[in-house]
Amino acid sequence: MEKQAVIKIDKLQKMYGDNAVLKDISEEVNSGEVICVIGPSGAGKSTFLRCLNLLETPTSGSVLFEGNDLTTLDEKHVNQLREKMGMVFQSFNLFPNMTVIENLKLAPKKVKSVSDEEATKIAKELLKKVGMSDKADAYPVSLSGGQQQRVAIARALAMNPEVMLFDEPTSALDPEMVGEVLKVMKDLANEGMTMVVVTHEMGFAKSVADTIWFMADGYIQESAAPDKFFSNPTTDRAKDFLEKILEA
Repeated sequence: MEKQAVIKIDKLQKMYGDNAVLKDISEEVNSGEVICVIGPSGAGKSTFLRCLNLLETPTSGSVLFEGNDLTTLDEKHVNQLREKMGMVFQSFNLFPNMTVIENLKLAPKKVKSVSDEEATKIAKELLKKVGMSDKADAYPVSLSGGQQQRVAIARALAMNPEVMLFDEPTSALDPEMVGEVLKVMKDLANEGMTMVVVTHEMGFAKSVADTIWFMADGYIQESAAPDKFFSNPTTDRAKDFLEKILEA
C-alpha cells in the first residue's frame, strides 16, 4: 500500500532577524509513521516542530497538512486544522486550578462542543490508557513530573488528533520518571499514531522510530532508518554528534 503524506514541508525557512534558524527544509511525514528528530542543542529542532502547526510562523516555504498549506490560511482555519495535531511540550502546561479530569475535558467541550457526559467518558478512557485513572480528581501540583506529562499526553489525545507532535517530552523529568512517559509514547506508536518527536532519548529513537531526522545547523542533514543512522551515519556532522553522545 502506498504511503500517504499527512504533512509535507517544502523549502521551509525561519529567520530571527539576520539569524537563519531553519534553512530550506523539505520533508514528508507519512500516515502511521514515527519520526524522531535528533541533533545538537541549538539545531532548530523545537522551532521546526512548532512551525509544523504554526505556533511559529515560517519566514518562507510551506507546510501542507492534509493538502492545506497552513502558511496561507487565516487564523480560524489554522485553528481548525491545529485541532487535528496534538502537541506535548517539555513543560506540561496543565491548568493548575483544574483537576486532572477537568484538564482533559476542557478542550473537547469548548472546541468541539462535546457534552459533559461524553467528555467525561473520553477522559476516563484516556486516563486509563496512560495509567492515571486513580488521579482523575487530583490537582496537577500533587503529581510528579512524569504523571503530569502522562496527563498532558492524555489531554492532547482527548481531541482525537491525527498527528501527535512531541517537543522533548522527557527533558524536564527526573531520570526515573522518563520510562513511564516513553512507555505511553511507545504504546501510541504501536497503535499506529503518526508522531513527530523531538527527543534526546536515543534508546527510544532507536527502538520506536521508523525514520530518524538528524538536524544540525538549521538543516535536516540525514533522513534514515534508525539501524542505518546509528550504525552508519553518512555525514561528518552526524558521526561527530553520535561519537559525543555515545561517549557521554
